[in-house]
Amino acid sequence: MKTLKITLIAIIVCCLGIQTTTAQNQHGWRGPNRDGAYPDTELLKEWPAEGPELLWETLDAGKGWSSPVIVDDRLYLTGMNEDESKEIFSAYTIKGEKIYSIEYGNPWNKSYPDTRTTPTIVGKKAYVISGLGEVVCIDTKKGDIDWKVDAVAVYGAKPNRFGIAEAPLVYDDKVIFSPGGEQAAMIALNRKNGKLIWKSKALSGTTNYVSPLLIEYKGTKQILGFVGVSIFGVNPDSGEMMWSFEEWGLNSKSRGPGKTATNTPLYKDGQIFYCNGYNLDAYKLQLSDDCKTVSKIWENTDLDTHHGGFVMVDGTIYGSNWLSNATGNWVAVDWNSGETKYETTWEGKSKGAIITADGMLYCIDEKRGFVGLVPATPEKFEVKSEFKITKGEGPFWAHPVIHNGILYIRHGNALMAYSISK
Repeated sequence: MKTLKITLIAIIVCCLGIQTTTAQNQHGWRGPNRDGAYPDTELLKEWPAEGPELLWETLDAGKGWSSPVIVDDRLYLTGMNEDESKEIFSAYTIKGEKIYSIEYGNPWNKSYPDTRTTPTIVGKKAYVISGLGEVVCIDTKKGDIDWKVDAVAVYGAKPNRFGIAEAPLVYDDKVIFSPGGEQAAMIALNRKNGKLIWKSKALSGTTNYVSPLLIEYKGTKQILGFVGVSIFGVNPDSGEMMWSFEEWGLNSKSRGPGKTATNTPLYKDGQIFYCNGYNLDAYKLQLSDDCKTVSKIWENTDLDTHHGGFVMVDGTIYGSNWLSNATGNWVAVDWNSGETKYETTWEGKSKGAIITADGMLYCIDEKRGFVGLVPATPEKFEVKSEFKITKGEGPFWAHPVIHNGILYIRHGNALMAYSISK
């Protein structure tokens, strides 16, 4: 009996541990690891001439460039209300039927006001950041706002020229945001009530448009972020600034808006990769063993992704580069050496967003709305299939999502779901 009791206790503890871990699992920006890689398998390697099967579409998403987030049998999305005066959070069934919409914050009120923030979902809570820097917690079951913090008013957040475009990171009991300005480069708010847990030291400059990334090296965790001209690492438990690195874009011939960071870095084994548009080049950094400094491993001048993200598959980085705001090529770079494997046009198309799953690249032409299916091989950029998105309006800036064999494409107020499984 004693052995049985011990066994039962062990099982209960194990189950509780699993539940706790599951509750901390977050769903949101660019997939499970914020790297644009989705775990789906058994996906089509070619599509019919007219494109994959359209399962459903809705035209009531509200204008925005954020991506949908799918959790269990619900889909969540942010957008604009009808008169475009407020940002809204919407819940849908997995078949695209709207359950509710609520207003949660104020959109950016200058250039390109459409909603940016992709929700971060943890358990029954969603965390979003408005274009004017309001950090908000939403009860996804009830469709109610639990708490809201105006980070501009309270923490001196200093929006960049296109406002706030950050998907919050949730770590442990903390919601992470990078306000910039004079108070802090990064802050952690209590995810249950929005109260401040820590502030990092300030780094000069405004916010950038990068969603932060949690990494771990040699047993030490850090959160990567961007503010002004700096990429930096912060201790996620204390807010201590571990390091910052400003030596990027030194050789740039940029004619764009200064050093503007838009893309969440890639991370592997103590090495950090990032690049941004306007000829700011691509960099790979090495963390020191004590995680308190970084050094540059290599720099590549061919890949300078504007805001479409990049992915890594089998040791090769794939993305598009910036030639102008209207044009760009598609590029593959070796992770280890930084050597460019190819730089090529997508005939008649431009640069855009990219994700990957099951050995394939999913590329979107941001100007014309073509979606391309490309094998992830460093030898060449070969579009096996493509189709055109015809619903919605504005640039095709929203990053696509893959979940359970379904490809989700958002274009302005339109959201479409395509079957891409075999």
